[in-house]
Order: sequence, then structure tokens, then C-alpha cells
Amino acid sequence: MEFKHTSVLLHETIDNLNPKDGGIYVDATFGGGGHTRYLLSKLNYGTVIGFDQDEYAIKTAQDNFSNELQDDSKLKLILVHDNFCHLKENLDKLGFQDRIDGIFYDLGVSSPQFDQPERGFSYRFNARLDMRMDQSQELDAYTIVNTWSQKEISDLLYQYGDEKFSRQIARKIIDHRQKSPVETTFDLVDIIKEAIPAYARRNGGHPAKKSFQAIRVAVNRELDVLKESLKEAVDILKPGGRISVITFQSHEDKIVKKLFKKYSEVEIPRGMPMAPEDSKPILHLVSRKPIMATEAELEHNNRSHSAKLRVAEKI
Repeated sequence: MEFKHTSVLLHETIDNLNPKDGGIYVDATFGGGGHTRYLLSKLNYGTVIGFDQDEYAIKTAQDNFSNELQDDSKLKLILVHDNFCHLKENLDKLGFQDRIDGIFYDLGVSSPQFDQPERGFSYRFNARLDMRMDQSQELDAYTIVNTWSQKEISDLLYQYGDEKFSRQIARKIIDHRQKSPVETTFDLVDIIKEAIPAYARRNGGHPAKKSFQAIRVAVNRELDVLKESLKEAVDILKPGGRISVITFQSHEDKIVKKLFKKYSEVEIPRGMPMAPEDSKPILHLVSRKPIMATEAELEHNNRSHSAKLRVAEKI
């Protein structure tokens, strides 16, 4: 099975973890396993636990990493088919409580999810509206577009997609629903194009890009689960362990930046010479500013243009 996906900020993400032999590492967004493959190349022996809620990614990894999945392998890979918001629960079951040396996230949607028309992620292919990363969950894009209220749709398009024509698009969706359901990705694309003024369609990228992003984020609760997962990630790291996070959207980056800032700073109460022992910082920022792709990477991987990497170490 093939899972063609070019990993973004590959060396920067893994090298900043300072991988060491015998370490235990977590790939929270396994996907095609590109980051894990590079991490394994840096080790003589060690363990990586790869999380992915996408069944296709897990099945592909079982073929592509067959050697590392063997119990007697010096470089051992353990696959977990689950959302990364359940990190602690799964790691506890595996016996890795508070023993993690490094954890990393690549929050971009994997290329195969966009390239498989039947997944309903892309405005480039006609398919039933879906957009579920975990195909066992009930909520999908069809449900949101066809059952949520006009205000709910307008709010999610604005909040998760920064779509300034969110109200017009939501109104057009409701108008369409009154005649027949919005069945496919192309149905939705046509509605969005009709709702956005001609001058706006001529300026910028595809008119449906922001709306599709927003609906995908809502379907998969991406921002909520990110907040939950990052808190768990900091908890399960052992002292000296590091966390690397690649984001592609401003909303994601703000969440990571805010949490890293919260855990790396301590407010000293007025009149006290130093912070109390129990309120010392939990994290040290390895990179105060986000790490961006090099010119060389930008040339051969277009996805890297919006990528930002933030790295912190547990004190």
C-alpha cells in the first residue's frame, strides 16, 4: 500500500528532539510515517509509538513498517489507531507512563486524504461530503452542511476559516437545502462560488478553500482536540523531554504559542523576591520564534510555505 506524503520540516522537527538510543518517542500524527522513518534512522535502538485516527494510515504503516513492528526489533514501532487527544490513556495501557523522551505533531492534513476523492476532503474532486479523519465517527461534513442552522454554519466558516463572506455562504446553503440536500463537494463549491462576489473570486486562490478548511476543522474538532492533547503531552514528558509541533493555520499556531508561553513563564507575586517553588515554569522554549522552512524546502514542497515549528523542553 502506498501513502505518498512529503514530510514538512523533517530534519528540524526530529533533530530538535535530540533523539537518543533507548529513548521512547511519540509520533502523535503518524500519517505516512515520514517523520518516524527519519527518527528511526537516528537511533540504533529505541521505541516509537505512532498515533493516527485514520484507518488507512494505520493499514499502510503495517505494510511499510513491517520490520519495526516485530516484537524482537531493536527499533520498535507500536501503532495506535486513535485520536491524539487520548495520548495518556493509551500510553498508560502500554506501560509508558511519564517515560516519554520526545513527542512530535505534524498538524497538516495528509496528502492521501486530499487525493482520495471518496474521502470528500477536497474541492478538486466530486464526492459525497465527508471529511472525517476517523471514518468510524458519526459527524461528517454532510451532516454539518445539511442540518446545522444558518448561524452555526456562518459562525464556523468565520471562526475556523476566516471567511469574510461567511454569512452570504451560509444563507445560500440554507436556500439550497430548502430545495434539495447539499450532497457532494461540487454542490458545495457551486454554492460558495454563487455566494462570493465576482471581484472576490478573481482575487486570491480557490473560492472554496477557506470554507472547506473550516468545515473540516469542525468535523474533526481539530482545535479542541489539539488543546486537550498538548496538555497531556506536556504531562507525559519526562524532565528533559522535548515536544515539537508543526502548524499550518494561524488558529493552530496561536494555541501552541499560548500554551508554550503559559507553561514557560511564571508570574512572581508582588513583594516576593522569587517565584514560589510550586509555581516554577514547566517548559523551556527551545525556539522563541517559530522555525520556518528553508529556501531549498520551499522550492520542492509547496505545503511548507505556511508551516511553523515550535519546540519546547520540559524542565
